Amino acid sequence: MVSIKPGIYQHYKGKRYQVLSTGLHSETLEKMVIYQALYNSKKFGKNAIWIRPLKMFKEKITINGKKIPRFTFIKSIK
Repeated sequence: MVSIKPGIYQHYKGKRYQVLSTGLHSETLEKMVIYQALYNSKKFGKNAIWIRPLKMFKEKITINGKKIPRFTFIKSIK
């Protein structure tokens, strides 16, 4: 199915997330990543669950003229 290494990732803005699973959008069949925040947010609560297209999760973005990964793999979960 969808391929992404499970584990902890760091978003380019600094916060960490755990990839929980992957799946497909029910209408478009776009590959999706399901992940959980590893922090408490006043707006979204503790350990909020997020879903993002795999393509976007894995893409590189440009910050100050430098291309960097949106999410960087940090470690596996045992």
